[in-house]
Amino acid sequence: MNVAADWLARSGIAVPSRADLIEAAVAGGLVLLMLAVGVAAGRTLGPRLVDWWTAHAGRTASVLRPRLSAILRHGTAALLLALALAAYPWSALAGVPIGIALGAAAALTVHHLMRGVGIPRWASWTVEAIVFVALFSRAVGGLEPITRTLDAIGVTVGSRRLSLLALVSTLVTVVVLIALVRLSTRVLGHSIEGARALDPTQKILAQKIAGIAAVVIAFFFGIDLLGIDLTAFAVFSGAFGLAVGFGMQKTIGNLIAGIILLMDRSIKPGDVIAVGTSFGWVNKIGVRAVSVVTRDGKEHLIPNEDLMTREVENWSYSDRNVRVRIPVRVPYDCDLKQAQALMLKAAVDSPRVLDSPKPNVWLTAFGTDGVEHEILAWISDPESGVGNVKSDVLNRLWWTFKEAGIAIPFAQREVYVRGWEAAREPSPRP
Repeated sequence: MNVAADWLARSGIAVPSRADLIEAAVAGGLVLLMLAVGVAAGRTLGPRLVDWWTAHAGRTASVLRPRLSAILRHGTAALLLALALAAYPWSALAGVPIGIALGAAAALTVHHLMRGVGIPRWASWTVEAIVFVALFSRAVGGLEPITRTLDAIGVTVGSRRLSLLALVSTLVTVVVLIALVRLSTRVLGHSIEGARALDPTQKILAQKIAGIAAVVIAFFFGIDLLGIDLTAFAVFSGAFGLAVGFGMQKTIGNLIAGIILLMDRSIKPGDVIAVGTSFGWVNKIGVRAVSVVTRDGKEHLIPNEDLMTREVENWSYSDRNVRVRIPVRVPYDCDLKQAQALMLKAAVDSPRVLDSPKPNVWLTAFGTDGVEHEILAWISDPESGVGNVKSDVLNRLWWTFKEAGIAIPFAQREVYVRGWEAAREPSPRP
């Protein structure tokens, strides 16, 4: 023991005293105890936290649910270790086990939180490394040497200094704010979605406003946290804002148009609309475009501005009932009353045709090949398609016409030839 102490003294390394060793042993015991408390908290309170989060976070729960027990375990240990570090002036030797455990627990907590909200791995690992180094340095003697070194590496541009310390601070602030914005928007979105006082359109509008508000608040909070003076960029920001305004006028126009559509409720998710050649039901009203799903399963993304400036047919704006016109032609020599009764029966027997308003049969014209009719039938689910209703009614009508002996007329032409015999005689030769 004396030989080792003499070697350390000759090497310039301070020999720990008996009191330092005892204090380090106590710190190690506290570390083990607090890690055990963290494990116990994760096992006992973790399932309850998972149930609570599933009930209050909705779709977000599926992302963070597998990580909640680990977050609670490491977070509890990190909190207890931080309290222990602040409660007593530990020596550098005793601060080593506390610093290692505190840095590792905090880094693991940050890892599960950031990965749970979709932060990329490289950003998550960078922040974890910074958190570990900062907390470990704080435990063994302070951050001043590290911050002084990082601040010394940099350049001065005008009246501002760009250093490695500023870069690290900016990176950590941006990543943390992005994670908080993602988490808050998802939780707020689920809370708004569960509000019974709002209809679906108002819920979408409230979710979009809440998302924009969260981004704006995070932006100004980050500017204040980083100490960036916006007055220095007044002239530049004016010119830049003008350029961005011209370049993004379509994007901003689509954003405002989408908000107006949600506010006046002229187009809502679930409505059946026709815009130009696109026909289908509205799946989602986004920031830039409206998603319209056709009966073929294709999803058309129509810019919000087009729905504000072009003519749009909304089949379910004030009433979901839609009238379907089915043209039918019967021959002139049939029993017209019987044919019309069979047309009405085919419409009534179709399962999607409504009983009220009642279907009807109109005689529309005396055509060249037969008597023209239209079967007028009402449906209440246009998103399920219109062509299949016509097909069902016409199929039923085909078999009822067959049973009644009524033929379906088709185009026929009769040619009358006059002077046939004269045409067959040979013309006299000159």
